[in-house]
Amino acid sequence: MTHLSQTTGSVRVHRIEYWVNMNKSIGKLLDKNVGHRRAFASPGLRRIVTMAGPPHLKSYHVMSDTWNGPKLSIAVMADLHVVAPWTSLTALSRTAELVNTLNADIIVLAGDYLAEAKLPGNRATATQIFDALSALDAPLGVFAVLGNHDWADCEKAKKSNYTENSVVDALQKSSFHLLQNSNQMIEHMGANFWIVGLDSQHPAPGRPQIVHHDPDRAYEGVPDGADSILVAHEPDYFAAQDHRSALQISGHTHGGQANLFGWRPIVPSRFGARYAYGHFVDENRQMIVSGGMGYSGVPMRIGQPPEVNLINFGRLST
Repeated sequence: MTHLSQTTGSVRVHRIEYWVNMNKSIGKLLDKNVGHRRAFASPGLRRIVTMAGPPHLKSYHVMSDTWNGPKLSIAVMADLHVVAPWTSLTALSRTAELVNTLNADIIVLAGDYLAEAKLPGNRATATQIFDALSALDAPLGVFAVLGNHDWADCEKAKKSNYTENSVVDALQKSSFHLLQNSNQMIEHMGANFWIVGLDSQHPAPGRPQIVHHDPDRAYEGVPDGADSILVAHEPDYFAAQDHRSALQISGHTHGGQANLFGWRPIVPSRFGARYAYGHFVDENRQMIVSGGMGYSGVPMRIGQPPEVNLINFGRLST
């Protein structure tokens, strides 16, 4: 760190020392306390400013008159951005244990495991992240998609012109199911449904010619009219009016990361705050956008604390 003083000046060095010292101090506090946390955090106590600590649980009850599949409980973890001390590997392992206590039928990992490069702290590798999540378990499986930062902040991806990826490598070695423009049929309670996953819609910053998401490939083999759930990291795909899935699960936005009494001024979407957070309904399609767990830009959330989601999904009774 000190070598930077030769090229960036004393102001830059003071900023680096500040972050290093803050990292060490917060890290010690979290390492001391994380082992004693046995439940999700209370959102009411952490709603104003959050810089570290466990997520709270946000639940949704989603009923669809076009869903003919079985009732499902779906746990969602999105936007982990694992970088200590803000979202440490120790805290991530504890969160995985808490997610297991939800007894969900299926667990969805909605992308962005890697931390943004400019976020201060000790960034975890993809292998370390999925080792920390290895305890996750659900009767119907754990399914994962890639987010934009899993490409944009992956050194292997950048060196290979975005053709190779360390997150893909780590997921393929794990017990989880990677959905990279692909799908899987699941049988549950005597009925079949498909879970479909898109790759990131924005994998390479400033290079729009690099496109990874491929909806038609993702749905290949899914019968017309079949019950399906789509997992797409970026919620913008909801605007494409694709009616092949009754439910879309997304993350990406962090709920704006700053929620000022409903005003979310910073949302990474071409639609602004239109799909920033929560439950959306458009005719026979619905979408849940998770506020996620981690941080981008700065390690701080205002009015939008980290969260894990539990979606109870089923057919609307008529």
